[in-house]
Amino acid sequence: MRIGYQYIALIIAGLTAMAWGLPAAHRLKFPFDIAAAVAVLCGVVVFTLGVLLTFVPGFF
Repeated sequence: MRIGYQYIALIIAGLTAMAWGLPAAHRLKFPFDIAAAVAVLCGVVVFTLGVLLTFVPGFF
């Protein structure tokens, strides 16, 4: 089984976005908390995509 390292990078990027965005969405003031919440949502999508592509290579 060959693991794509770019997919591992997607997983790490998604986790990083979620780890930064969750506390930032509660800490930041009004216009910036929306951007942090969107970063969390994008992190979830990127993390899920990375996991799918890593463990189910023929998914797409």
